[in-house]
Amino acid sequence: MSDAVLVTHDDGLAIITINRPEKRNAINGAVSEGVCAAVDELDARDDLRVGILTGAGGTFCSGMDLAAFVRGETTRVPGRGLLGIARTPPTKPLIAAVEGYALAGGFEAMLACDLVVAGAGASFGLPEAKRGLAAAAGGLLRLPRMIPQRIAMEMALTGDMVPAERMLAYGLVNELVETGGALAAATALARRIIANAPLSVAASKRVIVESQDWSTEEMWARQEEITRPVLRSADAKEGSAAFTEKRAANWSGK
Repeated sequence: MSDAVLVTHDDGLAIITINRPEKRNAINGAVSEGVCAAVDELDARDDLRVGILTGAGGTFCSGMDLAAFVRGETTRVPGRGLLGIARTPPTKPLIAAVEGYALAGGFEAMLACDLVVAGAGASFGLPEAKRGLAAAAGGLLRLPRMIPQRIAMEMALTGDMVPAERMLAYGLVNELVETGGALAAATALARRIIANAPLSVAASKRVIVESQDWSTEEMWARQEEITRPVLRSADAKEGSAAFTEKRAANWSGK
């Protein structure tokens, strides 16, 4: 992995940092490949439970590196899109810790995450229309499912930046903290998730993500397919025993 992406692991948590502050963490090929490799490692390792995606130098990500695009450089992972998460987000929870700009592909990367913590000074937007481009890395598809359609339409058609406070009001941001505090708050949120049973967390995320396309007729049966193994697991018994015995649970992931 190149220096364009830095990864640290700490007690179940993977912190993935886009490290091109001199370019406002614009996405080139090395960034896409690096983040993709990091989220693949997150999913592959049993000792890693939650990931945080953030950016160095006070900026989350300003989007695709337009100079690299003009040069003809591939800025996407083949078959998986921008950062390797646009089309194939990780199965484990991924939290975006946003400071500064989350624009274009950077905003779309945030949309591919499950939870968002933002610093008060953060700005969000899809400026592709201002550059003769289109937000085809998930912005046009995911955003209208997450906030009111007319607001998504406004953002896509004007390309204007939107402050963090407005994104919080629309529910796109989970928590708004003081500028500079996003990573610490995201880490605290991750620790709350890591404290829970791995099978329960995995099944809960899967049902919430996949059920968007389920019909009313099939949704209960499909949910049962995913949650039945959780309810029959050793961790289900352990969690109940820990509650009745007033102690911390010792999760086995089985």
